[in-house]
Formats: sequence, structure tokens, C-alpha cells
Amino acid sequence: MRRLQLRSRLVVPAAPALSACPGAVPAQAHEGPKSLGIANCTATACHFDVPPGTYDVRVLLGGTAASRTAVTGETHRSLLPGVPVAAGEHVSRGFTVDVRTPEGEPAGPAGTPGLDLAIGGSAPALAGIRVTPADPCSGWDQQLPRYLREGLSVANYADSGESTITYLGNPQLWDTVRPLIRPGDLLLIQLAHKDKTTDEATYRANLETLVAGLREKGGRPVLVTPIVRRWFNADGTVNNGTALLVNSLGVDHPAVIRSVAAEHGVPLVGLTARTKELVESLGVAGSKAIYLHNEKKDNTHTSVHGATVYAGLVRDALVAQHLVPKGLVRVG
Repeated sequence: MRRLQLRSRLVVPAAPALSACPGAVPAQAHEGPKSLGIANCTATACHFDVPPGTYDVRVLLGGTAASRTAVTGETHRSLLPGVPVAAGEHVSRGFTVDVRTPEGEPAGPAGTPGLDLAIGGSAPALAGIRVTPADPCSGWDQQLPRYLREGLSVANYADSGESTITYLGNPQLWDTVRPLIRPGDLLLIQLAHKDKTTDEATYRANLETLVAGLREKGGRPVLVTPIVRRWFNADGTVNNGTALLVNSLGVDHPAVIRSVAAEHGVPLVGLTARTKELVESLGVAGSKAIYLHNEKKDNTHTSVHGATVYAGLVRDALVAQHLVPKGLVRVG
């Protein structure tokens, strides 16, 4: 589940089943192994002896005084704009960077081996850093923050591989998330892919439990229909139960979600229809890059690129329904 607050958060409490890749472990610490942590940094630069590849970087910014920190990498790539942090506070931010030779233009100088980051801004303050090899898989909720401006944050409580049953039943999920909801939080709910054997009555009741529980805390729930699987018919469409999330019992997940939204007056992001249209427009070949087909023959989980594209669709829907002010989102 994702929570959006204006000055505030967008919360994802009941998160999409595909919010993260299978086996992915949420990051907790900001200091990783010594070779990939703050020991490799000065006040203005960091260097990591890593081979070419794609790396996720998580930084902890802030300190005793007010600060504003920006990060660039390799050949002047802008990785993180100036992030303001109030005195005595810390903020965590992340980005992904490609390490290669040459570092910039294909015909340009080779640069230096490894990953080089420059710490700048009007008052830089780097308190912690961790560099890890990037997983090629991502969910749209993980890419949504890149489209949001200062004043709107995402509190992502999505957990990979959960159904409505397991999300409500796991004390680390629903029982932990619900007490954290603040009045006014916008909460995005997407659970479907793992409800493969959930009957319709149970699925509907679970969604209603989530909606009611969030409203009791003053939250504003938003139901999001699931993304399609990349499962083509011979005619080039994805009009089949596998792609459109109809489970083994014949439960049409998007239809149930739409019904619950209509019955209880919950805003709806119709991501199934939007992703279906996009996948079909790209075709069998063009849509491979949206999922992990090229890497793992996986037509369910999205690549970082695909997750970013789908996050843009969610952004557009939130703005169109006036759930998020247009001035608080980025277009590109």
C-alpha cells in the first residue's frame, strides 16, 4: 500500500502484489558493507571500486544544521536535485546509476573505473550511503516518487507476493500499517495477482475491510486495478484471463475492484485498462522491455523501465481525478 500526503504522504498500505521482485528485501540500513558505504566518501565526493553495471544508491541526508544536498555522478549526470532538510532531521533518497566505460558519450574519454559521485548543493550534508547492485525488477510504486515534487512524499508499505488474505493476516503488514495512517493521507490499494485461489466473496470482503479500516483512520483510499500480464493472443490482443487477472475460480479481479469502488464511493485508477492499451499498442516485440521478458522470460514482473512507464500512468490518473495537485508532479 502506498500513502501520499500533501506536505504529506501518499501511502501504499495494501500494496500491489508486484510492488517488488520475488525475494526482494526492503532496505533498512543506510550504511552497507564497508566497501560500499560512507567510508568511501569525503564531504564532497564518493568513490566505489565496482565493476561496470547498474547500481542502486541510497543516501541519508541531513545533520545538525539545515542543509540542501545534490548528487551528480560519473560524467556530470544529475542523479539527485537539491534536497532540503531541516536542522536536526534526516531524509533518505535513492537513485539508480549506470557504471560503464566510457562514462559518457560513446566516443568520449573513458573516465575512471568504478562509481564516482560528487556531493554538492548550497549546503551539502551526506550522513550515510549504501551502494548495491540493482535488481532489474521494479514495481510502479517504487518508481512513483520520481514524478513527485517537494511537498508530496510516498510511504510505500507494499510487500511482494501478498494476497488480500495474507496482507490482512500478517501482523507485520496491515496491523502495522493501519495505526500509522494520518488524516488526509491518500492511500493506493492494489492487490490481485496473488489472489489466485481467493473466491469472489472473500476477495470483495477483504477489499472492503481495507477501505473501511483506512477511512476509520481518516485516510482517503484509492483502489487501483492490477497491471496486465504480457500474455498475447494470436490476434495481437491480451483479451484473455491470464493477462487480465481472472483467477482459477473465474474471479475477475479488476471487475470486483471496480464494483467495490463504485459501491463505496472510492476513487478508482483503472490501471488494467491503461496497461492493456499500452501493451497492445507496443505489440509482441515492443512490449518485451516493459516486463522482464528479455532477462528472465518473465511476463508478469515489470522492468525498471516498465515500472517507470506504469508509474507515469498512475501519476496521470491521480492528477486527472484531482487527487493530487498538478503543481506537485513532474511530467518527465
